[in-house]
Amino acid sequence: MKSALLALPLALSLGLASAYAQTKEVTFGHQDMIVPMRALMASGELEKATGYKINWKMIAGGGEVIKAMASGQVPIGEVGSSPATAAIAQGMDVQIIYILDDIGNAEQLVARNGTGINSVQDLKGKKVATPFVSTTHYHLLAALEDAGVNPKEVEILNLRPPEIAAAWERGDIDAAFVWNPVLARIKGNGKVIISSGDLAKKGKPTFDAIMVNRAWAEQNKEFLTKFIAAIAKADADYVANKDKWTPDSPMVQATAKVVGAKPEDVPAAMADYNFPSAAEQASSAWLGGGKDSVVAKAILDTAKFLKDQGRITELPSNPENFVNPEFVAAAAATVKN
Repeated sequence: MKSALLALPLALSLGLASAYAQTKEVTFGHQDMIVPMRALMASGELEKATGYKINWKMIAGGGEVIKAMASGQVPIGEVGSSPATAAIAQGMDVQIIYILDDIGNAEQLVARNGTGINSVQDLKGKKVATPFVSTTHYHLLAALEDAGVNPKEVEILNLRPPEIAAAWERGDIDAAFVWNPVLARIKGNGKVIISSGDLAKKGKPTFDAIMVNRAWAEQNKEFLTKFIAAIAKADADYVANKDKWTPDSPMVQATAKVVGAKPEDVPAAMADYNFPSAAEQASSAWLGGGKDSVVAKAILDTAKFLKDQGRITELPSNPENFVNPEFVAAAAATVKN
């Protein structure tokens, strides 16, 4: 299938099986969302749990992660529900295997103080930045549609989070839809107009997921089973012990270092996300249940919206084929939730 959203070479995305031989080393494309997994990355616990050398590659935005996966740079990475949908619609042979987070209120549209923007309708004629192909891009378009604003009446700029921070400091943009740690920085001189949680209540839920090349996953099942179990345990520990995640705690200090945030901003930023348990993820509430799974339905709903907006040209068929609950189901049997 062809997508107007991403100009990716399908030959690369469809022919990676031979490029991914089973090894004890992997490059993982991660972003800067503030989630419990970051503490594991800093401590080396994931390497201990899996026996693999993991090369952590920071990538600024889900669209960039998709490009890196399509080109063969990384076989596994973190993507939001919108770029995951775009990749699937494009024909990439991938699987969603874990819900890193239910975004909740962790992404917000913020207007700069002094711009006169007090509602989504006030975005007409303004410069609004967001990373294209991201969940915030999807939600920005959804917010405009809900408010009856034609996206063509808004100057939407494709900026990655670090670029948004710089543009905000220079005064080059009027508003931005983004996540932490940049979100915390711009809120110091801005007003929240709408959040991802508000839009989820309107039937537009979003999430971040771990997505893997299907051929690589087949060759590295033991790694993925141990990898997902370790992350699921960390998420469960966080949910049960949020009060221990204080600015001076080792977990928060490590998380802040990985994502480039201030330790004092980490607890509140992480609390804006929801972290479904391994058992919940294995059920139809998330990854399980085939075509009835929430993720499969979300992929189709997101694809319909993106197609209506002209961001992709075709809807993915059988989205449930791109959702694999195998590894989180194994984790659910070992993780106490």
